[in-house]
Amino acid sequence: MGETGIAPELSSEAYVDSEAVAETKMLAAELCKQFYGLGWVSGTGGSITIKAHDPRLPKSQQLIVMAPSGVQKERMAAEDMYVLSANGSVLSAPSPKSFPHKPPKCSECGPLFLKVYHMCNAGAVIHSHGLESCLATMIDPSAKEFRITHMEMIKGIQGHGYYDELVVPIIENTAREYELTEFLAEAIAAYPKTTAVLVRNHGIYIWGDSWISAKTQAECYHYLFDAAFKLSQIGLDPSTPNHGPISQRAHSLLARETQLNDTVPRALKENGDLEPSYRCIVLDIEGTTTPISFVSDILFPYARDNVASHLRATYDTEETQADVKLLRMQVDEDLKQNVVGAQPIPPDDAGKDEVINALVANVSAMISADRKITALKQLQGHIWRTGYARNELQGELFEDVPLALSKWHAAGIKVYIYSSGSREAQRLIFGNTKYGDLRKFFCGFFDTTTGNKRESRSYSEICKSLGVDEPSQVLFATDVLQEAVAAKNAGLQVVISLRPGNAPLPPNHGFRTVSSLLEI
Repeated sequence: MGETGIAPELSSEAYVDSEAVAETKMLAAELCKQFYGLGWVSGTGGSITIKAHDPRLPKSQQLIVMAPSGVQKERMAAEDMYVLSANGSVLSAPSPKSFPHKPPKCSECGPLFLKVYHMCNAGAVIHSHGLESCLATMIDPSAKEFRITHMEMIKGIQGHGYYDELVVPIIENTAREYELTEFLAEAIAAYPKTTAVLVRNHGIYIWGDSWISAKTQAECYHYLFDAAFKLSQIGLDPSTPNHGPISQRAHSLLARETQLNDTVPRALKENGDLEPSYRCIVLDIEGTTTPISFVSDILFPYARDNVASHLRATYDTEETQADVKLLRMQVDEDLKQNVVGAQPIPPDDAGKDEVINALVANVSAMISADRKITALKQLQGHIWRTGYARNELQGELFEDVPLALSKWHAAGIKVYIYSSGSREAQRLIFGNTKYGDLRKFFCGFFDTTTGNKRESRSYSEICKSLGVDEPSQVLFATDVLQEAVAAKNAGLQVVISLRPGNAPLPPNHGFRTVSSLLEI
């Protein structure tokens, strides 16, 4: 590899002057004209960068085309673009123009663009000053995230569907663009699923694996920001599935915050030495935030009683076919291991009814055995989603949970969930409670696709996604001793939750215990 980061056989001027680079420069100029018309790059603000695709090189080594800084973006031509190596060295710069043009200068966004390329393996990055992106950061001036759900355009964001909650981190603005670089990096590390970072009162950085992906997502993000702002203007909450009145949520939050102020011990408010040693809290659900009885007596029976009707009503959908495929794989493995209750599932040509009957028998056996397997949890989440939508289910939490979430949020502590239930099931519990939608207090959700909760490597993987320097900066709360041991062995701080209905702990287990999350 040469100093420019280009493979030796491609390090000549021929690559810089190649057709791929020339076409990318033309494309960047064309897109800037479009973005100007949308209000994303007016007043010389905003920018774009695109990797010049060459199949002979991995994306991480491809040349970078980048727009200049401080120019009229709608008047740019291909020859105004900079060409950079993968490591940011300038290989080709535009020629100076006569007065009143300023001397050419590579985009001030350059360090941020390079950081995104390095951390996300992106193929293109767009920096927009669109008014929608600024207003989205002003809906709640204290918010560290933008949240919206149940909007069709969410499907245009990589990794998201209609029912998902879109969470975009917000970082604070700085006087100079390059000063944002490390804050941007921290946000990307803390939100590994994100493809955008908002800058308060400034704009947004959006990326994708190609210029098409970045452009498509940018259009969807701006649409969603505009929708959220307009919903807020008429008193509706974009972060809740039904987009209900904000006043109801604000009233309940005010009541909870008032109760919190009365509940938190005075020492926690007045003693400045009680700074927590952790930056993130990861919570289990069953037996920690939620009574075990809610899961065993309400959720499990609901799934068992409705699995047949759910499969019949949705059998031909892509989602249910994916569920069926996972269940087939799990049952095949169970049969090899002689798992009690496992029954062969006939092939598709045996008929829908025969397949569904076999699936129902296997799912019922899995539920009775309380198996922590992805195939079951994913299907259960889809069944419960229908139950919540019909108001047949409501998430149940211990009374201290919303108070603790509010307290940690105010202290700037990031909170996550790690549960054997699917991520969708987790979001449903916290999005549909008598306290309102509490999902805004969470920065992310982890399930068994991350790994078994009783294996240390699962907690190590989670820490890699949280952007912490050391696992000890993460506190894990659970009611299961084996999970506590696994998390401790991975280097996390651990507390065990003592709740009514939880299994008793052996003597001398060696862990700190709490009977309320307010004790954390």
